[in-house]
Amino acid sequence: MPGVDDWISTPLSLVQGLFAQNGPGWEKKVTEYFHERLRENKAATLVPSLNDVPPHYLKPDSLVRFRCMVQDTFDPEYYMGVYETVDPRSGCRTLHFGKYKDLTDCAPQHEVDLNSSRSVTWERQTLYCVPVPGEAAWAKEAYSGSSQARACASTSYTPNRQKRSYEEEEEMGPRKERHAGDDGRPEADRSGTDAHSAQQNPAANCAPAIDLNFPLPGEKGPACLVKVYEDSDAFKVNDVIEVYGVLSVDPALSAVNEDRDAASALLDLYEGMDTAEEQRVHSPPASLVPRIHAIVTQKLQHINPLMPADLRDTEEGKRFFCSFLSEAASVRAELLGFLTQALLGDGLAAEYVLLHLISSVYARCDVLPLGKFALNLSGCPRNGSFSRLLYGILQQLVPASHYLPMTIDNMNGLRFVPHKDYSANRLVSGLLQLSSQTCLMVDETLLEQGQLDTKGVLNVTALGNLITWQKVDYDFSYHRMEFPCNINVLVASEGRSLLPSDCHIHLRPQTAPDNMEQHLGALLAASLPTLLNKFRIYLSLLRFLDYNISEEVTKAVEEDFVEMRKSDPQSISADDLHRLLVVARLLSLSAGQTSLSRERWLRAKELEMQRKSRLQDQKYVNGNEL
Repeated sequence: MPGVDDWISTPLSLVQGLFAQNGPGWEKKVTEYFHERLRENKAATLVPSLNDVPPHYLKPDSLVRFRCMVQDTFDPEYYMGVYETVDPRSGCRTLHFGKYKDLTDCAPQHEVDLNSSRSVTWERQTLYCVPVPGEAAWAKEAYSGSSQARACASTSYTPNRQKRSYEEEEEMGPRKERHAGDDGRPEADRSGTDAHSAQQNPAANCAPAIDLNFPLPGEKGPACLVKVYEDSDAFKVNDVIEVYGVLSVDPALSAVNEDRDAASALLDLYEGMDTAEEQRVHSPPASLVPRIHAIVTQKLQHINPLMPADLRDTEEGKRFFCSFLSEAASVRAELLGFLTQALLGDGLAAEYVLLHLISSVYARCDVLPLGKFALNLSGCPRNGSFSRLLYGILQQLVPASHYLPMTIDNMNGLRFVPHKDYSANRLVSGLLQLSSQTCLMVDETLLEQGQLDTKGVLNVTALGNLITWQKVDYDFSYHRMEFPCNINVLVASEGRSLLPSDCHIHLRPQTAPDNMEQHLGALLAASLPTLLNKFRIYLSLLRFLDYNISEEVTKAVEEDFVEMRKSDPQSISADDLHRLLVVARLLSLSAGQTSLSRERWLRAKELEMQRKSRLQDQKYVNGNEL
């Protein structure tokens, strides 16, 4: 019924009104209107999210939102921005807008006049978007819990063709009766994983299933084709964005896969597609890959639902920033104690893991990424049990993460680097296609003797380049294209890792629990949700702190370095000084301080001395450790 929710339930009606009233300026009026509505207090939480609600529970042509990562960008798409229909009998003409739509609006007995002088062809960009890879369960739950939207299965929508079920669209073959719960999961949760499994074992004589192209295996949630109309050049592959737009799920969008003639009502969507494979990938079934016509699209500074979306340019964000920084030192002490218990009583290792978790690339000097702090935690028990359990702890602290068992089979079998599929004209995702500030834990304790094949060598090389240069070279067959990234890599190993790192710390447990799983499980169980939320905010917020070193402190550091070189030239090199400065920077930030003090510099020197001393001790115990 008419009311305050009209802008959510029937956005196209509002667009129609603005189109009819404003003439040439109607587009700007539309974006201004929705921007203003979304700025209202908690108005955005009223919009249903595809991250929480399956598409078939949402009303077609309603306003929805989607938090996602841009996995691929398709070629620009031309469409009928404004077009005219005519009634051949009466000659009556009607002007329509084509923006935010896939299909033409044409009354019975009316036809689209393709030769009308009032018709206008415009261009829009299509982004293929997937849920944020490795997004933590706690983050998803927090986002979902803040939503005030209500959604129910729409019964008012009657498609002009019978809508196929999710299972039929995924398998693209003879119908197989399945019901929610047959495999222990609700129907909505199978939309991603079933398509992937069907791809691995396609039925005989059936067309291949649609691959949702998730970077990480086992991911759930919808993939979407996001049609962007404004500032389309602002969005790049791997950007994390939030989209507010019109949901389009008409079954006619799948017609190109079945009958090209049946797609005649589409607004020039498929012109220029060269191959059937490209048509299949770029126009997948709308029930499986819905379309969102973006009205408001914004890059996300972070994906921590416990913090304001904008920390820098809003009063709310600035107040939140200042308020939390006042208690940063106390939260640091609590988090350090928590990590010390997780690392079996090793306080020094906990210090370095904490610094690793708040590290982030803040600038690039030529090819050198500044701010990264990849950590090698050696001394982890073999077989991966401790490493996996430690990852479970870290997973509760960061918004996005992934655990990579470094086995011969994984190195040889997994696809790490995305590559371009020219027959389908798309970027096929790889495991290293991750969003910024994702925590990647590589478990080297599972590595056994074996032979790396060519693919395995390339994967290990790609992983090393990611750690060293914070970049992944995507494979475009005839050339490689460099994609910069910002991924925190923690390598757990028994001895010194085969992979490069910025810092190597050897774990020295102070306790030996009989049951490791029970010990670490009890640690999480004893931590109140409010305390965990403090840790989560702390680790995310400190990445946004600016940092500087005064001229006075810079001069003192230089003098100190000269003195250290004089006393023992072999003890410290240029690389050691660089690491020392990075540790000092992260120590300052971890206490909520934006400049280096003499106290933090001395503390950094002390930590580095202890770390190196421990590595020397380990060298005498195990000669191949260093």
